[in-house]
Amino acid sequence: MGQLSQFLPFILMFVVIYFFMILPQQKKIKKEKEFESSLKIGDKIITKSGLHGKISELAETTVVVETMSGKLKMERSAISLEMTSSLNKKV
Repeated sequence: MGQLSQFLPFILMFVVIYFFMILPQQKKIKKEKEFESSLKIGDKIITKSGLHGKISELAETTVVVETMSGKLKMERSAISLEMTSSLNKKV
């Protein structure tokens, strides 16, 4: 019983860290991967750097985004937000 009481604070700290830090991060990563796989041509998006555009081509890991100044090729993971569904909900 004495040795267990010595390690109990460490075990408790690990459990708290797992539920407040590791688990939410894993859920966030899973949600981002689902979002990336749900992208389709014609979606209006915003990148993590703040560029607005519309998806004109899709590849396995990259997308071509059409902006006011031309087309840009970037990684799917660089896309932050899909605007098409939120714009359709407002109408």
